[in-house]
Amino acid sequence: MPLAGIGFKLLSVLAFTFMVTGVKVLGDSVPVGQIVFARAFFGLIPLAIMIQYQHTWSSALATKRPIGHVGRAIIGASAMTLWFMALSRLPLPDATAISFAQPLITTALAVVILGEVVRLYRWSAVVVGFLGVLVILSPNLGLIGALDDPDRSVGALLALGSAGFMALAQVYVRQLIKTESTTAVVFYFSAITSVFALATLPFGWIMPDATTWALLIGLGLLGGLAQILLTHSFRLAPASVIAPFDYTAMIFALIVGYFLFDEVPGLAVLAGSVLVVGAGLFVIYREHQIGISREAALKARTPS
Repeated sequence: MPLAGIGFKLLSVLAFTFMVTGVKVLGDSVPVGQIVFARAFFGLIPLAIMIQYQHTWSSALATKRPIGHVGRAIIGASAMTLWFMALSRLPLPDATAISFAQPLITTALAVVILGEVVRLYRWSAVVVGFLGVLVILSPNLGLIGALDDPDRSVGALLALGSAGFMALAQVYVRQLIKTESTTAVVFYFSAITSVFALATLPFGWIMPDATTWALLIGLGLLGGLAQILLTHSFRLAPASVIAPFDYTAMIFALIVGYFLFDEVPGLAVLAGSVLVVGAGLFVIYREHQIGISREAALKARTPS
């Protein structure tokens, strides 16, 4: 049922967009460690409900590589922290566009870490994609025109760093799922990240008011829901069908950025996004054509 799978994927992207909107709203008033804790801890609630419904606690908690889960959590928590810090400094469309560098970086890391063979077509797409990233970065780094807000330069670099850690996490997960279930990878990531984030409590957490509590809990629940919808989408359609719909996040980001934050992306960001998205879609097409499957790793990816 490919259409049903696509539908669940789009709902997952929409839930993720609402989640990052909450992060962006809270970014100026709540410490990033507290936001990361809320995302990871409250995200466990929908996951736990799903595990209970499926009666799969034994597989969710079973692990042969506990240290591997800790390593994955360190990488994933780093990606999440940098991403949340970037969201408070950048327009949502800009941050989203930069995050699309992740699959391109994943392709390059797969060569270095996994010894995967990447030939001319995919390397060409990676190069074009990175040129697109440079185009997106240029106005945010002040390379094109005057930069009204210097903090945007920091945000752009944080977003790019987050994309790098997301790519590293994706490669790491592809190793981890050889012995671990998808549910175990997601569950232990959220649980361990909650502990890491809780350790930032002495560094200035705030006492939330009712609205802030609602946003913190809501973004965690939305993150967990996005994970469930993502996982379910892969049960209904092949990865090669589902993966391209990641890029609908840009459409949602443009709508939310315009109506909620009065953000209008510049021509450089839009042009760079076209290059990055086009390169990413070509990489997906080529991997499907030559029979490289990312389905299990994609299913275990945790929307940050």
